[in-house]
Order: sequence, then structure tokens, then C-alpha cells
Amino acid sequence: MESMTTTEGSVDPREPSMPPMSPEPLGAVRERVLAALRDDIIGGRRRPGDRLVERELADRFGVSRVPVREAIRALLAEGFVTYETPRRAVVRTLTRTDVAELYELREALEVYAAGLAAERATKDDLAELAGLLERATRATREGDAETNTDVNSRFHDRVLAMARNELIVSVMQPVSGRLRWLTRRAEEWSQQLTEHLELYDALAGGDAERARAVALTHVRTNYHFTWRHLFDDEPTP
Repeated sequence: MESMTTTEGSVDPREPSMPPMSPEPLGAVRERVLAALRDDIIGGRRRPGDRLVERELADRFGVSRVPVREAIRALLAEGFVTYETPRRAVVRTLTRTDVAELYELREALEVYAAGLAAERATKDDLAELAGLLERATRATREGDAETNTDVNSRFHDRVLAMARNELIVSVMQPVSGRLRWLTRRAEEWSQQLTEHLELYDALAGGDAERARAVALTHVRTNYHFTWRHLFDDEPTP
């Protein structure tokens, strides 16, 4: 019988070999870097005016500068980043006009969507909202800002989805990150939870008119909280 012995360090051609590990696709690397930077900005770990340096970020993530550059461009399109010079990208400082326009859009679409959601909600939709509200109740009691921020975003995304109107969802998606960023700063979690519970009751009862009224109050209350936090005064009517 032929021996299977090979010299040390050699590979027997009869032994099966493992295929080489394929590198992470560039698109996946870009999305990973983009998600991490977006979370840093929303979570306040990168503040308005902080510079995003491609070389430093590439070292941090262990990647080339290409996916970092593409991630920064995506953050620019999402409204999180601006260029002070062609080579200097910084976290954007939202102006009074920025905030007012974001909330005008939110009021127009979320209030309308709430009415549709009350008319079109399923039992599964309502069960999912109830689960989110349970998490929000615990997070509010424990002062868990990260969980509250996440649950708040999921709650509003779910209500939009319940409206069964893809155009509303597609219009809101590009600004949802910035709205989450603003909501994270306000941190009036107890008030927010109370209003979410009221909205849930209206949705569960199929009361479109009440759902729109509660949603309108909620958006405007959050607008005032956010404005005072950012600018230390009241928005003009």
C-alpha cells in the first residue's frame, strides 16, 4: 500500500484543501462603515463640527480608504455630514431652518399616515406595536436612552408601514435618520411614552380622526422639546 506520508511542511495532493476565504465585498464593507458612523453621530459619540478623516477611519475599521470615502458621501446625502472644504468633511450642525423643515415634513406625512394606519392596521401590526411599547416602558423606567432611541424609531417606522403606502415610506426614509438624531437629543422619554400609548389606543380602536389628532400633538410636542434643547428658546409659529 502506498504511503500517505509527506515531508514536513508539504501538502499531500490527495488531501482535500479548504477553498481560500473570499474577501468581504466592497459594498458590504461600505455598509458596515456607514452604519457605524451613522450610529456614532446619532448616539452623540461624534458631535456637530467633528471632522471625519478618511485615513483615521480606515485605520479604525481596518479597511481601505475607498469604502470610508463612499460611506462619508452617503452620510452627506443623508444630511449628517457637510464639507467645509473639498477635503474637510465634518458632522453637520443643523440650523433652525433645517430643524423647522424636517418637522414640517414629519407633520405632513406622519399625521396623514397615522390616519391610514388606524384604518388598515392588522392584529399582527398591533401586537408588534404593543411589544415595542413594553420595551419602551422598561427603558423609560430604567433611564435607558439607547433603547428608547431605538424603540422610538422602530415605533414610528411601524406606524408608517401600517399605512400601507410605499410612497410615504420612501419619502420619509431619507430623513428618518436625521429625525432619530434630533429625537435622541430631546430625551423627553416619559412624555413620549405617554403619547405613544395614546396613539396605540387610537390605532387599536380604528379611530382615524383621533389617530391623526394624537400624532399631530406628538410631532409638535417633540418639535418644541427638540427646538428648546438645540437653541434654548421657542420656535416661531
